[in-house]
Amino acid sequence: MSGFVDKPEPIEVPGLVHLHTGKVRDLYQNEAGDLVMVASDRISAYDWVLPTEIPDKGRVLTQLSLWWFEQLADVVPNHVLSTDLPEGAPADWQGRALVCKSLRMLPVECVARGYLTGSGLAEYNETRTVCGLALPEGLTDGSELPAPIFTPATKAAVGEHDENVPYEEVARQVGAETAAQLRQATLAVYGRGRDIARDRGIILADTKFEFGFDGETLVIGDEVLTPDSSRFWPADQWEPGRAQPSYDKQFVRDWLTSPDSGWDRGSEQPPPALPEQVVSATRARYVEAYERLTGTSWS
Repeated sequence: MSGFVDKPEPIEVPGLVHLHTGKVRDLYQNEAGDLVMVASDRISAYDWVLPTEIPDKGRVLTQLSLWWFEQLADVVPNHVLSTDLPEGAPADWQGRALVCKSLRMLPVECVARGYLTGSGLAEYNETRTVCGLALPEGLTDGSELPAPIFTPATKAAVGEHDENVPYEEVARQVGAETAAQLRQATLAVYGRGRDIARDRGIILADTKFEFGFDGETLVIGDEVLTPDSSRFWPADQWEPGRAQPSYDKQFVRDWLTSPDSGWDRGSEQPPPALPEQVVSATRARYVEAYERLTGTSWS
């Protein structure tokens, strides 16, 4: 059992139809048929959407995605139409709402890895492969890979876990031509993001994207290169062979699995509320990632 500890009720806005409540984002449709995507301050871990929010998290994710969309404009088109607040929307949506093209989304989490960690490390330790791709002997947690790899996963519903799949499964699901497009676009976006982050003293270890079609054009949607969708490590602290310090929600995961939380991850009980020190430390990591990457102060 997993999912929402407390599922929020959608906000009613004249002229908007609520479509979906996700782990972080709420989706609406306006009268023109465009999507309105609103990033909340919700945070998820271990397939649970936690009962405690992280202040400003949704705005940080939205503003960082917008910055990245600009950096990537010559690599792949994106789905953003407008950042204007829809008429009648609550003031709290300012800075966290985007009006986007309605795409024909593809049922694939497009993951790029430049370093070995997480589920990729677990698979490597068993088989010396990740998503069926053979890797050299001797790699450890945090090792840089010889070259970035495309390691797709299925897209899971809230409360379920994404599952890594081989490239051949993606080709079976979406067709060989589309699968090749996804791989090429994923690695191209990762490469650009990796280089920009590296110039700012940050390692982009891995990341995931979602793509859809606008007519015949492949377009990147949802968010891009944020601490929710990526592992960012401080380059000056990188040390293969151990877990790396990071600018993401690892701080939350670590607390949940510590004795301090009193939560048994293997049980069917929902996780507890986060203490204030965990909330403030997590917010600080998201803000630091934004400031280091964009070179601008968060206000």
